[in-house]
Amino acid sequence: MDFDVHYLLAQWPALLAGVLMTLRVSLLGIACSVLIGILGGAARVAKVPLLAQAVVLYVELIRNTPILVQLFFIFYGLPAVGLELSLFWSGVLCLSLWAGAYQVENVRGGLATVEHGMREAAMALSLRPAQYLCLVALPIAFRTSLPAMLNTAISLLKNSSYLQAIGLAELTFVAVDRIATDFRAIEMFSAICVLYLALVAVLALATGRLAAHLQRPFRH
Repeated sequence: MDFDVHYLLAQWPALLAGVLMTLRVSLLGIACSVLIGILGGAARVAKVPLLAQAVVLYVELIRNTPILVQLFFIFYGLPAVGLELSLFWSGVLCLSLWAGAYQVENVRGGLATVEHGMREAAMALSLRPAQYLCLVALPIAFRTSLPAMLNTAISLLKNSSYLQAIGLAELTFVAVDRIATDFRAIEMFSAICVLYLALVAVLALATGRLAAHLQRPFRH
């Protein structure tokens, strides 16, 4: 079968709608997962009673179960206990919880690199533990763990394709739906490969610029 460029051009509006949905669900998931990572990583390092153990359990549960199982549990299982979410918010919740578990470990690793002398200096300046964490430790940890956090964000973006399993009209769903009706698999899969590469490249570029901005005060 010949590669039909004109067919791809005709499908561009549908693909663009899929890209926008992928961006919406992924960016919300990234933001929520970073927040989960910061709170969970801080709780683990601070060894908050019960909360630290709950975070460990959460991380182990998420990291040792398939994301597709988690997605089906959220979308099909939660309504059984009275919590019914839309397709979009089911996807956001699943991606946030999945990536959040990895971000917890990323932030915890970043906090582990903060020198002990920084804490002693903060205590000497009469900073409270919460102030030390927010004003000293977390900014340093965020800067050092940014590459690992980027890897997790990229994985979240790619894993958004799993949301086609519940019918969310993201990029992969649009491609598979068109293949089922038009049987133009090579065109659609080629298109979404290029689009995913472009999305990942933009995300990596934005994060790289952020990392360069954060490193600027430490270059001299």
